[in-house]
Amino acid sequence: MIQSVPVVLLSLVASHHDLDLTVLERLQSDVHAVGRELVAATNAVSGAVVLATCNRFELYLDVDDTAHTSRARRAVAQAVAARSGYDVDEVVEHLRPLVGADAGEHLFAVASGLESMVVGEREIAGQVRRALTTARSDGTTTSTLEALFQAASRASRAVEATTGLGSTGRSVVGVALDLAAATLPQGDDGADWAAVRCVLVGTGSYAGASLAALKARGVHDVRVYSPSGRAGPFASARGVAALPAGADLRDELARTDLVVACSGAAGPVLGVEALAEARRGVTHPLTVVDLALRHDVDPDVRSLPGVALVSLQSVAEHAPAEHAALGRAREVVLQAARDFEADRRVREWDPAVVAQRTRVLGGLEAALDALPPQDRDEARARSLRRRTRAALHGPTVAARTAAREGDAAGYARALADLAAVPVPQVPSA
Repeated sequence: MIQSVPVVLLSLVASHHDLDLTVLERLQSDVHAVGRELVAATNAVSGAVVLATCNRFELYLDVDDTAHTSRARRAVAQAVAARSGYDVDEVVEHLRPLVGADAGEHLFAVASGLESMVVGEREIAGQVRRALTTARSDGTTTSTLEALFQAASRASRAVEATTGLGSTGRSVVGVALDLAAATLPQGDDGADWAAVRCVLVGTGSYAGASLAALKARGVHDVRVYSPSGRAGPFASARGVAALPAGADLRDELARTDLVVACSGAAGPVLGVEALAEARRGVTHPLTVVDLALRHDVDPDVRSLPGVALVSLQSVAEHAPAEHAALGRAREVVLQAARDFEADRRVREWDPAVVAQRTRVLGGLEAALDALPPQDRDEARARSLRRRTRAALHGPTVAARTAAREGDAAGYARALADLAAVPVPQVPSA
């Protein structure tokens, strides 16, 4: 009989595919505390990894029993509702559940950039890795979640290596800058990036990606502003200028062509009135790229004369799709998900196989050890061990093959064959 291992993977998913970005913003309030709270508050959840990006909010849970998935979903909804201001039932409605193999396949597709605003984007693979690292720091991972997220990273690498998807370097940042180019200082062949004067708001991973994209396009004049005062070290490490801590951002905007904002601060860093005041008497246009889910810049700045706004919503509406590679990429993801499920079944079903092998081989060794010294014959013992392992080999391979294939009946038969292998009799000399 199969040794039942009731642990189940549960994923709760909210993304730009299903929800408005303003809803995602609210769901992500104090998001990283949710995993710690769940593991501490309910024994139904053994582990949790939270993946929160500019266009998705997902929780991956190791639930101790299939029967407890409803209780785990309710606990998540209560924790998120307490932070977001949504009703518990609203949160339940917003978070789409995926269980078992479906949860794994979804994460592999996400890590490979197939579920992103910009198909094949590179940033998401790093965000998946960092989600696991954060969960490790919080003490909320389990061996199942570790295996799942590591397999997702391997799937992401396989997709890029096999299909080239993402090799063009397209990303949320890249598409946003493409959209911004039309309203920046122009040269003979489009935007004159070398002439662009830019203020970068933020010092996190997205700010790093944004700065790299700006430099790749030839932008030299970049000044970093940090609402939290961390601009100095960030800018120094990357060879750009930092605005002094406490500097008034409005003073910089009179001579700025481009603002790229991605700080993720608790509230708007730049409001309509402040920007209107900063631009009083200024005639050259200003382009604002706001990549923060929580809006570093008040969306209403687009109403100001001479101001163009590119937001995540703009990216979602204009993001390109790499149609030619998508079909093959999804095949790679699907095979990776199948392989993960097969490996997981082998791990979960194997203890019964090991127990039967231990019963026989351990019993043989115990009988050999019990022989009086004068009756011990090493050549005969080696021969007996070989015959015993040979008797165990066939049903062991059959059981593990059936486990990989999810063939419960075949596994049960192979396990019965293992159970029928007797502990060899050790004759006296």
